[in-house]
Amino acid sequence: MLTVISPAKKLDLRPYEGALTEPAFASEAMRLVAAARALSVAELQGLMDLSEPLARLNRDRFRAYRRKPVAVFPAIHCFAGDTYQGLDAGTLGADALAWAGGHLRILSGLYGLLRPMDAIQPYRLEMGSRLATARGSDLYAFWGDKIAKALNRAAAEAGTGVLVNCASVEYFTAAQRNALTLQVITPVFLDEKSGEAKIVSFFAKRARGAMARFICDHHLTNPADLRGFDAGGYRHEAALSTPDRMVFIRRAEAEAAA
Repeated sequence: MLTVISPAKKLDLRPYEGALTEPAFASEAMRLVAAARALSVAELQGLMDLSEPLARLNRDRFRAYRRKPVAVFPAIHCFAGDTYQGLDAGTLGADALAWAGGHLRILSGLYGLLRPMDAIQPYRLEMGSRLATARGSDLYAFWGDKIAKALNRAAAEAGTGVLVNCASVEYFTAAQRNALTLQVITPVFLDEKSGEAKIVSFFAKRARGAMARFICDHHLTNPADLRGFDAGGYRHEAALSTPDRMVFIRRAEAEAAA
């Protein structure tokens, strides 16, 4: 199976000295950087709903971006949001990390699609941003069907026809469904309290990262094996699941013990 996750706004910029790979869409990223460089601090604030200091930081990052940079960071270690706390890439074993190289991909507004050890530069550009380019008014128009086709190729290289979607709606929307040739399975994580089960964003993001970790740790290839996921107290709920939407529920007592 091939798994996709979202990137994160929060970054971990600790130096890394190991071997890195080049993003497949490095040239496309430069096109977007050029478009972002043309924006003022105020325009960046409006584009991504940022505070003035954050907009200035990202203005400076776009200005500092280079085709051949001095400092780069591995995508799987650089992103540091809730999903990546669940993934906990720093503790992945060598076998799991190597397997992730062929079976885990990170969706990105700037880079399109990243392998775990692709070299990236510090940036912030959410997939839902309405950054206008010659291809259209937003990033969905810019990427078109490129991400979906890249996922098809990655799945073919991995020898699978199944894509596990552990990304957010914002990011997975960039993988045009009419261009995907893969069966898509989306895990859904619900927290139940007082008899009501609902998605709690903070916990669901962590669980999506933990699911990606579970798949990498166990080198899973059979979708049925996803049912064994139980990190953080979640359990598969067969009655609420379909082949393409696997529901996991955590009860309040499980949350307290997690």
